[in-house]
Amino acid sequence: MINIGHNLLVDSGVALRAYPFLFILFSFIIGQILMPYVLSMAKKKNLIVKPNRRTSHKGGIPNIGGINIFSSFIIPYLLFSTGSWDFYNRIIIAGMYIMLLIGFFDDMVELSAMKKLFGEVIVGIILIGLAGRQLTSLSGFLGIHAIPVWLSYLFSLFVFLLVVNALNLIDGVDGLASGLGILICLFFGIYFQLAGDTQLSMMAYSLIGALLIFFIYNVFGNKSKIFMGDSGALVLGYVIYLFVVEFCKISEGGVPNVPPHLLMRAAPVVAVCALAIPLIDVVRVMATRIKKGKSPFEADRNHVHHLLLSTGLKHKQVTFILLIVQLIFIILGLLICNIAIEVAALIVIVCATLLTIVLWRTVDKINTRKINTDEKQNTGLTE
Repeated sequence: MINIGHNLLVDSGVALRAYPFLFILFSFIIGQILMPYVLSMAKKKNLIVKPNRRTSHKGGIPNIGGINIFSSFIIPYLLFSTGSWDFYNRIIIAGMYIMLLIGFFDDMVELSAMKKLFGEVIVGIILIGLAGRQLTSLSGFLGIHAIPVWLSYLFSLFVFLLVVNALNLIDGVDGLASGLGILICLFFGIYFQLAGDTQLSMMAYSLIGALLIFFIYNVFGNKSKIFMGDSGALVLGYVIYLFVVEFCKISEGGVPNVPPHLLMRAAPVVAVCALAIPLIDVVRVMATRIKKGKSPFEADRNHVHHLLLSTGLKHKQVTFILLIVQLIFIILGLLICNIAIEVAALIVIVCATLLTIVLWRTVDKINTRKINTDEKQNTGLTE
């Protein structure tokens, strides 16, 4: 019986590796099976988030969606991925699990920003130092190709923290973080599959399925609504950083037998485009906080989704708008992937700047109009 079960798993794994996009369906089904149990546990253990000054929901909502995302993502990957048990993959999975625990504890007891950052640094060191997932080249940007080893580790840790916190901080309205995660993973999953890296494409597709089932419950759930929580957002950022590193290595020609049309002169810029909305938002917000003399880690309502909500848009409308903009940036990245990297970077910076200016002016106009309307109404009442 054991041999039959083992053979069945092997045969299923071969079929799934031949068609890695099937992992989307597999992880989706597992997520659907597990979700009622996760919701039930959250309600029994009172693992919920209540409305506060930074949220816009009503009533207590379970905030351990990350548990369901992690479980439905990791189960099919461990069952059917041939390389999931080699040394480096064990380190990667261990780091992912530690990141899940950090997020879970933050959801439960609300860790201080510095304690949370310390935990992220430890996980980053594990992934970069032990598993060897670091950025080693700038693809000729400003004449820089290979980065010195010591600088590579520091630069990689900075990018790791940036990506992880960008995905964490963008999780503010229904479906936004998971929707962005789906788009980002779809981009990387298709690229890895075309490049012949079945292992990474299976991981990306598996995460898409896990995010899809969460997206449905998060956006369309009524009594069954659930939030991702830091446990989900941190794991999502962790995996996406891994994809960024592997994407840059493959598209820069660091892996043999990659089709020539998949090599990109401006690979790092394309990676930035793939994560445009979270990265632009986190850079803008932290720069604004520093400019005002505040800590860059101080919580506020200055994120792009908060600004759009202040204009009167609903959660679903904000999510839809930002997903469309993210898709446009991904297309932009593909269009400029083989021009000079400095020119590609300049194009993205100009687009991001213009987008930020349009956002600020739109929000200011709408808020000014609201203030003027309120003043007229108050004046009318006074008279």
